[in-house]
Amino acid sequence: MKPLFSLLSLYLLLTACSPTVKIETPTEPIVINLNVKIEHEIRVRLEKGVDELISRDKDLF
Repeated sequence: MKPLFSLLSLYLLLTACSPTVKIETPTEPIVINLNVKIEHEIRVRLEKGVDELISRDKDLF
């Protein structure tokens, strides 16, 4: 009876310390920053405007 009790106790101790994995959703929303694309479009428009200005007025520079 004593070996059965000790095996049962050992089993309970080992199963009580088993790690658990929890998957939870984040509390804050995911933020995607798209400022790079917006700045790029502004720069392209500016460069096109400067190219047109230079082509119209050759004596500017």
